[in-house]
Amino acid sequence: MAVYGNLSADQGAFFSSEIYMTDVGGSPLNLTGYTVSAQARRSYGSSTGYSFLPTITDVAGGVCTLSMTGAQTDLLKGRYVYDIEITDSTSRKFRVIEGQFSVAPGATRT
Repeated sequence: MAVYGNLSADQGAFFSSEIYMTDVGGSPLNLTGYTVSAQARRSYGSSTGYSFLPTITDVAGGVCTLSMTGAQTDLLKGRYVYDIEITDSTSRKFRVIEGQFSVAPGATRT
């Protein structure tokens, strides 16, 4: 079962967040042989998804960094749902984290 965690970003700004994945016992999840994918959507049933760029930054430590460019977050505002899935070498998928992704619009115009 996935862990619940919320993320937030500023509209039009670069977004980056380190995600620490652990196993059931709380030890770092070894991500050797895994790929990571993550998307945000307006709702679970929405056909439009906004992909994060997931990068495994510490394989043995279970650390992944999710990011979006400023151009990507500029397209978003408000609340979204998101999740992170990992896929092993046999193509089995596991949803490890899910939650809300909030993007706050800015007031300053240049």
